[in-house]
Formats: sequence, C-alpha cells, structure tokens
Amino acid sequence: MPLFEYSCKSCAGEFEALVRHDETPACPTCGSRKVEKQISVPAASRSNSQLTICGASDPNACGIGPCGTGGCPFE
Repeated sequence: MPLFEYSCKSCAGEFEALVRHDETPACPTCGSRKVEKQISVPAASRSNSQLTICGASDPNACGIGPCGTGGCPFE
C-alpha cells in the first residue's frame, strides 16, 4: 500500500496515511473525510543512486563523499 500525504480541509491538519485503491482516509485529528492529497517527494533507494539528499546537483558537492556513505550531515 502506498503512503500518501494529506491535508484536511476542515481543520487544516496534515497527516500521512497508507491507502488502498480509491479509499479516502479520515483526518486523525477531527475525523473529517474532506481531505486533499498533497504532492510529495517520492522516496528513492540510495544504494545505487546518484540522488542527493541536500539538493546538490553533484553527489560529491559537499566534500564529504557520495550520499549514502555515512558522514553526511543531511542523512
């Protein structure tokens, strides 16, 4: 099941929910189902990736080493 981020139109709360198919989750704060799915950053595996956590275009830009090798202050 995918994890989605939502904001509640009734209480303005924000939350994450595991959702199946076309289910609409209830807000955990107020119970309302008037929620809106938010655009969020997808998770990515860093094992063989050149993606950076800090947003640098170069994975070696911070001078510490490639992301995911440990020692990065943003991990």
